Amino acid sequence: MAEELYFIKTNPTIAKINLYNKLSREEEHILKFLQPEAKNSLETIKEKVKSSFEELTQEELLLIFQWFHKVYSSDHEETKTQLFINGIDLFYEIPTTVHAENFLQILSDYEKLLKKDMNYIVDSKNFNQFLIYGIFLTEMINRKQNSDNILCEYLKPDNQSLYLLAEDQCGLKDFDPAIIPDLQHYFTDLYDLTRFYKGSIIKLEQE
Repeated sequence: MAEELYFIKTNPTIAKINLYNKLSREEEHILKFLQPEAKNSLETIKEKVKSSFEELTQEELLLIFQWFHKVYSSDHEETKTQLFINGIDLFYEIPTTVHAENFLQILSDYEKLLKKDMNYIVDSKNFNQFLIYGIFLTEMINRKQNSDNILCEYLKPDNQSLYLLAEDQCGLKDFDPAIIPDLQHYFTDLYDLTRFYKGSIIKLEQE
């Protein structure tokens, strides 16, 4: 069960230098945090950071992420700054359990419909297509409460297949109407933040 959902862009070149050096420099502190098999785990993480950041498993990246949160626990903005300095751009968060769970449920349904596993590292183009689907779906569910979403109308002509897919699913899912405006906001924000981005996007679940 995801309690929080983080969305990350990475700069592998910066991570290769800054993050690798930080992990090496603060090795003793990290080893206490990692616990069993810590030495082997840390060496594996360091080698992956040095060669190709995207080779990190979700669990390994989450360990790095949690360690930064522990070190800078008193200041969330400082945590984000330090992550950024080390090649990890935490550019968006869904901080509440009910919203994170529903966002992931929409993602899971979308993956099943398209028979596509987007994994935790996803190409920005594929992620953007999912976000457009999410914008359509939440707008349709929310239509009774609000007038048409301008962004939805703008996206519709170029994304007819996604619109029809959302239309087919709209009546099949039973969402709490109270959370739909927030979900709609998350989808729109994420679309705005990633529409021109060409790299990979990492979706990280904090349980």
